[in-house]
Order: sequence, then C-alpha cells, then structure tokens
Amino acid sequence: MQYHKPSLFKPKGSSAALEYIIKFLKISADTRNLKSGSTFHGQLIKTSQAHEENIIQTNSLINFYAKCGQISVACQLFDGMPKRNVVSWSALMAGCLHNGLASEVLRLFRSMNSRESLQLNEYIFATVISACSDIKVLEQGKQCHGYVLKSGLVFHPYVRNALISMYSKCSDLESAVVVFKTLPQADILSYNSVIAGLLEHGHLNEALDIFGKMVTDFVEWDRFTYVTVLGLCARLKNLKLGLQVHSRILRMGVEFDEFLDSAIIDMYGKCGRILSARNAFNGFGNHNVVSWTAIMAAYVQNGCFEEALNLFLDMELKDVPPNEYTYAVILHSCAELSALGLGDLLNARTKKSGLNDHVIVGNALINMYAKSGNIGAAYQVFSDIVHHDIITWNSMISGYSHHGLGREALLIFRDMLAAEEFPDYVTFVGVLSACGHLCLVDEGFYYLNQVMKEIGITPGVEHYTCIVGLLCRAGLLIEAERFMRSTPVHWDVVAWRTLLSACHVQQDFRLGERVAEVILELDPSDVGTYILLSNLYAKARRWDGVVKIRKLMRGRDIKKEPGVSWIELRNNTHVFSSEDKKHPESILIYKKIEELLAQIKQLGYIPSIDSVLHDVEDEQKEDYLSYHSEKLAVAYGLMNTPAGAPLRIIKNLRMCDDCHTAVKLISLVTKRTIIIRDANRFHCFESGGCSCYDYW
Repeated sequence: MQYHKPSLFKPKGSSAALEYIIKFLKISADTRNLKSGSTFHGQLIKTSQAHEENIIQTNSLINFYAKCGQISVACQLFDGMPKRNVVSWSALMAGCLHNGLASEVLRLFRSMNSRESLQLNEYIFATVISACSDIKVLEQGKQCHGYVLKSGLVFHPYVRNALISMYSKCSDLESAVVVFKTLPQADILSYNSVIAGLLEHGHLNEALDIFGKMVTDFVEWDRFTYVTVLGLCARLKNLKLGLQVHSRILRMGVEFDEFLDSAIIDMYGKCGRILSARNAFNGFGNHNVVSWTAIMAAYVQNGCFEEALNLFLDMELKDVPPNEYTYAVILHSCAELSALGLGDLLNARTKKSGLNDHVIVGNALINMYAKSGNIGAAYQVFSDIVHHDIITWNSMISGYSHHGLGREALLIFRDMLAAEEFPDYVTFVGVLSACGHLCLVDEGFYYLNQVMKEIGITPGVEHYTCIVGLLCRAGLLIEAERFMRSTPVHWDVVAWRTLLSACHVQQDFRLGERVAEVILELDPSDVGTYILLSNLYAKARRWDGVVKIRKLMRGRDIKKEPGVSWIELRNNTHVFSSEDKKHPESILIYKKIEELLAQIKQLGYIPSIDSVLHDVEDEQKEDYLSYHSEKLAVAYGLMNTPAGAPLRIIKNLRMCDDCHTAVKLISLVTKRTIIIRDANRFHCFESGGCSCYDYW
C-alpha cells in the first residue's frame, strides 16, 4: 500500500489553500523569515487564483518582501500588477518608509494621486506624513495636513500622532501644539510625541505644562513615556519630580530595559546626584554599553573625570565593547584632564574598530586634542572628517581661538560659510574671540552688530564679553568700561574679570579698583578678583593694599587655591607645587632650574620680583620665583624627553609674569616648543616668544 505524505497546501478547497498561504505569508513578514516566505511565494505561483484574489496575494507578497528588506522585489511585484487597490499602495509606501526611502514614499504618493482615484485611508496618510517627518520637509508635510483635513481623518490616532511628530521634528513646535490641543481626546502616543518634540527643542516649561495635563488624563504610561519624562526631569534638573517618576516606575512594576536604565542614570547625573546614579546603575541586572556609557556620562557631568576613566576600564574588563558614544564621553574626560597619552591611545582604538568615521567621535577627538595642547593633531582630525556638522566647525574654531590662533580660526569660519554651513550662537563666540586675539575691533563690531543680526542670532553675554576682551586687548580700557556700563546686558563676574585682568596687564590701578568693587558686589567670594587686585597693589608697591586684601580674605574665609602644575610623560602624570621637594628627583630638578636660570640671565633675564606678594628683601623674592610649579614641570620635562620634543604642561592658576618671561627664554636656549595651559588660555612658547603676545 502506497503512503502519501499530507500536504499543508492541499486543504479541501483552493480558496482555503490561498487563505492558508496568505496567513503564513503574514507570519513570515512579521517574523522577517525570508526563507519561509519565499517558499510560500513559490506555492502561490502554483495555486494562482482569479484576478481579484491575485490582488490580495500580491499585496501580501509586497508586504512580506518589504518587511524583510527586499524592497526591490516588492517594487517589481507592485509594478507588475495590472490593477492596484489602496492596500497595494499602502504596503509599498510603508515598506519604503521602513527601509529608509522616505523620498520614494513621497514620489509614490504623488504618482498615486495623479493616476488613481482611490479613497485614501489613515494608513496612507500616516505613512506619508511620517516620510515628511523623516526628511524634514515641512512644506510638503503641511500639504499632507491639508489633504487630511479634507478627508476627515485628522482625528484618527495614527494620523494625528504622525502630524504631531512631523511638526515637532521639523521644528514647528507651535503647529505641533496646535494639532495636539485641537484633539477631542489625546492618547498616550500623542502626549509622548508632543512632550518629546518640546523637549528636543528646549521648550522645557511648555513640555512641563503638557506633562501636567497628561498626569491628570492618564494612569497608564508606556515605556517611552517614562524615558521622555525622565529626560524632561534631567533637563530641568528637577530632582523632586525625577524621584517621583522613579518611584512610580518601581511601584507600577515597569520592566527595565537599556533605555529606561540609562534615562534614570542620566536624570540623577544631571541633577547632581552621582551616588544615586551609581546606585541605580549597580541595581540594574545586565549592564550593556548603553548603561555603561550613561553612568560614565553622569560622572563626567559632575566633574569626576578620573572616576569616569576607571569605569571605562571596568567596562573593558567585563568584555563590553565601547560604541561611538562611549568614546565621545571618555575623550571628553581626557580633554578635561589634558590626558594626551590616553587620548592618543583611544584615537588609535577608534581607528582600529572603525568608529573614527562617526562624526561624534571626530568632534570629541578635536576637542580632546585642542584642550590637551596639540592643536595640530586637532586640525588633522578635522581634515579627516568627511562630513562636518556644526559641532565640528565650532570645535575647530574654538580650538584655534583658545590657542590664540585668531587668523586660523577666522579662516576656518570662512571655509564654514563657503561650505554653506549655517553658523550658530556658539560659532560667533569663537569668531569674536578670534577677533580679540588679532585686535580686529572694527571686524568684531561688524560681526556683532551686522552679521549676527542678518543671520537672526541674538547676541548673549558671552558675545558681549568677547567684545570687552577685544577692546581691552586693543588697549581701549576706558572704552571697554563705557561699553559695559552703557550696554543693557546682565553682565556676569566673568565679563567684569576680563576687564580687571586687562587692568592688571596695563597696570591701570584706579580702573582696576573700580572694577574689583563691582565684581565683589556681584560675588564677594570670587577668589580670582582678590588675587588680581592684590597683584595690582603689589605692582604699585602698595603693601598696605596687599595687607588689606589678605585681611579681607581671612575675614571672609576665602582661601587661594595652591598653584599646581603637571606634565604627562610615558603615561605617568607628574604633579608639582611651588617649592616642591617631594618628587624623588627633586635634587636633579632644582639643579636643572639653576642651570636654566643661569643660561637665560645671560640673555638679559631679570626676575620680575613684582610678582611676589610679600614685602621682603629682593633676594628672598627671587628665591620664591625660582621654584614656581611650572618651572619645576618644565625642568623635569626637559630632563626626561628627547632633544627637540615639545613639552605640554597644565597649570591650575594663571601663570605669573616672571614664569612667563622665563619660559619664553627657556624655549629659546633649549630650542623647544613648550605649551602651557593655564587658567586663562594656552601659551605656546617657541623661539623666545609666546602665542599670547604677552597678553593673558
């Protein structure tokens, strides 16, 4: 007796067979099972039915191939259809959208309108509006909105949420809110869309208002709601609200995932609760690269740069590979610590892993190299980046400006304009700073009063502070004071201290006293002002004034931060304080300083004893000056690096006048480039000169 294996594709009737196949095609589409669906496609060819049924089966095939990423096959099937219905168009448009072909969705929509007289449904409109959202074509999105109004489908959940999302992503927040407020009853997706849009564009108070209404209207939130609301709490630094949301998550038993985990960590980090962020991180089960990056970012945001680097090492030990965002965070830590050696190592690793092509990594590398004193390497990274975004341009302009390379900064700005990149608020801070380094007074005011106005950027206190610095550097101190007192700006301590620093450089004692009074009214605890004013008194040999300032500092319990300099050699950081003898090679370092001072005295070096804020004998003042922390770091660097190698040193305070003069001459006698980053700026000493031209 012959045995026949039963076939899945041979039920009692051929129509039933077709229904089975279409059903399994849908399952294959939903599970993205290309192999299984292709088998069913072959069976459909064998069991082809009447014309009307062919439309149904072809629509199923288009949906299947589109969801499996085979959009070209879906298009071939679509093009071969003798007759199409609205489902045919909808399936292909949805497939194009999900495969990143938003422009093709709009082309199909135009073709459908010109060739077919079909009753459009909510799926078509939602897909087309989403396509407008993806490629940010606001005008076409508005036209689709008009179609929707005519069709009467504007209140359908799919359509209204797509409209809110489209207006939000296209930066038309007013229209997004209008659509939202005209809804007879918003669902949680509508709330999510409008809050996320407002949050993304910095409209925090409006987002908080919508959130308040959502709390009243909805008990059930989805996971995206929690992530968005935690992001709002983080941006507002509203710890109280963030704690309530976290409590609700625990109370409602919401299942954690990597996005919710990182949102909680980010909220605590931005609210300054780093221990709470770490506790939340430790409490989550499986850590992946997202949660690791979130906790590192929290530490960086709170100034805990070394701790962030330690976390990076822990992540490496757990065999969790970093992504581009991880590298961006850790490179930021390197930048703040001026850890050039580690930054070089990370740069090599990004190249090896192929992540150096990401613009976020490139931007972080530019920032790291610029802040670590290697502006040449920063420019090399800038040149290697294929597609520059606004942050890339701004990082390079600011980097050059911080190094005193104003001409180079302005050249990058001109290249930026030639590349048709639209400058923003931050761009002009770097541009005006560059004008200041070059003493380009007329150009600075031209950018401030004309160019920024034409572009539509309202100047802020940072831009006006750059103008103050520009006037001061040009020696126009009285004009700078007049500008500050006549311009209706809420000047901060930084702006006034810019003028006070200029008074110190120009030794304008009377103006310096007036400016110091203003600063101490704004911030009686600003230690930098006390030190600058004390320096002014010392230079004028007004020791009574120096004593007065010291008494004032003691009475207000204000202490000067001790001067510290450090240099990184062979992945080890060597830290020095003034007259430091704790270093194991201190005897050799002191001997090296004596040799250097003897050499530069032959070139005319005379110790600037005015820098010493003590009323003691001149010989004792020279001793104080000889062993400042930056001189110790320079001497140690010269002892332990090959001839001709550049030195890179960091100092936590402003360089004193004497050290500045001495290091200029040391760079000449040793034929070295010595780069020192102090609290004010970078100083690049080379061949007896400095990039700051003795103004800092």
